[in-house]
Amino acid sequence: MSRFVDVILPIPLEKLFTYSISPEESSRLEPGVRVAVPFGKSKIYTAVVHHLHDSPPHAYDAKEIYDILDDRPVITSTQFKLFHWISTYYMCTMGEVLRAALPSVFLLESETIVSMNELKEMDESGWTDPEFLVMEALRHQQSIKAEDVSQILDKKNILPVLKGLLDKELISVKEELYEKYRPKLTRFVKISGKYRDEAALSELMDKMGRAPKQRDLLLTYFTLNKRKDGLVKVPELVRRSDSASGQVRALIDKGIFEEEYLETGRLVDVEEEPTGTKKLTEEQHAAFEKVRAYFENNKTVLLHGVTSSGKTEIYAKLIEETIKIGRQVLYLVPEIALTTQLVGRMEKLFGNELVVYHSRYSLNERLEVWNNVLNSTSRARIVLGARSAVFLPFDDLGLVIVDEEHEPSYKQFDPAPRYHARDTAVVLSNLFEADTILGSATPSLESYYNAGSEGKYGLVELKTRYNKVLMPEIELVDLKDKYRRKRMKGRFSDRLMEEIADTLDQKNQVILFQNRRGFSPLVECLTCGHSPQCPNCDVSLTYHQFKDQLRCHYCGYHIPMIKLCLACQSPELDSKGFGTEQIEEEVKTLFPDARVARMDLDTTRGKYSYDRIIERLENRDIDILVGTQMLTKGLDFRQVRLVGIMNADALLNFPDFRAHERSFQLMQQVAGRSGRTDVRGKVIIQTYNPYHRIVQQVSAYDYTGMYEEQLEDRRQYKYPPFYRLIRITLKHKDFNKVNKGSAWLTMALQKYLPNEVLGPEFPPVARIRRQYIKNILVKIGPDQSLTQTKEAILILRNSFYSIKDYRPVRIILNVDYY
Repeated sequence: MSRFVDVILPIPLEKLFTYSISPEESSRLEPGVRVAVPFGKSKIYTAVVHHLHDSPPHAYDAKEIYDILDDRPVITSTQFKLFHWISTYYMCTMGEVLRAALPSVFLLESETIVSMNELKEMDESGWTDPEFLVMEALRHQQSIKAEDVSQILDKKNILPVLKGLLDKELISVKEELYEKYRPKLTRFVKISGKYRDEAALSELMDKMGRAPKQRDLLLTYFTLNKRKDGLVKVPELVRRSDSASGQVRALIDKGIFEEEYLETGRLVDVEEEPTGTKKLTEEQHAAFEKVRAYFENNKTVLLHGVTSSGKTEIYAKLIEETIKIGRQVLYLVPEIALTTQLVGRMEKLFGNELVVYHSRYSLNERLEVWNNVLNSTSRARIVLGARSAVFLPFDDLGLVIVDEEHEPSYKQFDPAPRYHARDTAVVLSNLFEADTILGSATPSLESYYNAGSEGKYGLVELKTRYNKVLMPEIELVDLKDKYRRKRMKGRFSDRLMEEIADTLDQKNQVILFQNRRGFSPLVECLTCGHSPQCPNCDVSLTYHQFKDQLRCHYCGYHIPMIKLCLACQSPELDSKGFGTEQIEEEVKTLFPDARVARMDLDTTRGKYSYDRIIERLENRDIDILVGTQMLTKGLDFRQVRLVGIMNADALLNFPDFRAHERSFQLMQQVAGRSGRTDVRGKVIIQTYNPYHRIVQQVSAYDYTGMYEEQLEDRRQYKYPPFYRLIRITLKHKDFNKVNKGSAWLTMALQKYLPNEVLGPEFPPVARIRRQYIKNILVKIGPDQSLTQTKEAILILRNSFYSIKDYRPVRIILNVDYY
């Protein structure tokens, strides 16, 4: 009897696909195992088995699978449940979830192999130059990869050349599956068998009197030799003996050492013994006991603790209790920058039971973390990672921590699935019946509402800093008044400069916050008013002085800095606005003796760039650190006494219903980097409107006042947490198609949801990467069915694509888009 298997392909298709399998393959297959399958005319994909059955597909003949890639599942049954929930709730396909979840080394794809047709006579007279180059390469080797053809021809589009050769029957083309994962091989040495008895070894040491470096190397080997097989890593041996690899090679050539290469993991071991957690203060202990009491009632807990109140110590105690009973822990942080400092602290407490998982790790490193979690090894009891860590194959998850839960970085915007890691983590935790704690000094309105008014979450508060340190003093500086009185130097008020000078005199550190990178967001001609624009996006080019470039922050387009106006050729050019580069330059001019550094996307592109900047600040090699919102995310700087917020108004005046909430959170969080030890910190906020309600609430640390005001606005204007939002975005390079398509879709939606459809509207940046964008906002009230609304949207999307003119327009569905 024929057997069939339904698989998930890592491509954005709505359905599962069915393939036929033999009885022998059926015995080897189970849900979660990867298989290579043919799809389309010639492509081979890695798919994941969803389930086995006996029903053939009705619409097509089932193809046979190509190969079985695993002996055991790489995806667990709980992961399948989570994937189904993400697919349903966030209105995306299982294939899109699979591609986001699995490390890409798991998703093998085929590559095109080009071979010469030996049976065809070679008549070079009709060949083009590119065809001649390809055939010449094939004369020297039997087959070549398509990417090699691309390099030979020095062009990306090689299809016309290959098609020409195929038409002439000169080549044949086939698809082969290629493996992306490369195990890490480490070089080891061990003492040769003939020197293992004492007499031979003593004689050897006597002979080596003339080679003291090699003798030291040998003695270091015996110091490091702790394995039964006598193997010692060569890099460690060279480092500890302060010698060169050439000396190791000399001992191998002499037959004293034997060389071996063994496969080793990429996860770095912690050499120091873990110290264990600290004793909690009285207030922390009370909060800890409250958290545990809520956990006993199976409630998610919101831990609302002011900055530097010791939330991490409470997390550590909860982690310690969880791993003692043999369960796993997921510790989510919003950004990679925050993992840098946190990893060091957690490794001291828990040693090698901690692994880290985020996008700056290599593909092979992520695969090794995945396998450690899948196999429930002691090396992966605690997983600390950014949002993608929710996809890992946990076996027995006991605790989920979402630190800085208010951060927008937890929301994935592109590509699909457009999930929110905080909400997904809560669902994951429920699947395992695990405990969940959300922590923040400035919780999101939704979480605080769920904890307060709704009673859905437990609420635990820490209202004082660790060791009763006072919250920083916040001073508001009126920029209008300072400019009028001519008390400004560049972007710095006299008060901010005084405080910086005093802080530096006291040998303390300063943080300056400006949430815009680059030197200047706008370069303008003073003669005609023209400013250079990005040809692909509807934005002005930002000036980056370091590279002397004008750059688009949306698509990456860049040109050298212009010397003359592109419109009228006038040399009278001026820059408007300011970013972190300009602040850095002005600080260096105003305080020439200070050591200044910058922390933004431009300076943190490398894998260890965060670590280097944070390490320099902790070692007091930096006096003044200029940065963007990267600085606000829970980092613990012990010697920072002053924080300067350069322009609060840039945060407030933003076309978004969350602008005021986000402004409060950013300013409060960056203020919290100041005065975290025994001396009270200071915060200077420069603003043109010091009487703005949000600025006043920040200066008074009045989170409750901000929450109540914003909640009332949300209730009145029908925004979360009272209404759910689905944003429908239409994209196409043709302006008219986007306009007409969005109008048609809006009219259709209004028939289903007459009062709760807003738009269509162009966003502030209406064209990105040559694609015009238009948004429709669907509001779903408390009395309206979320499921039925989503079903209606999907039906209308299919109807939209059935119209020929609208078929090229891309529709993006973003559930809970905030």
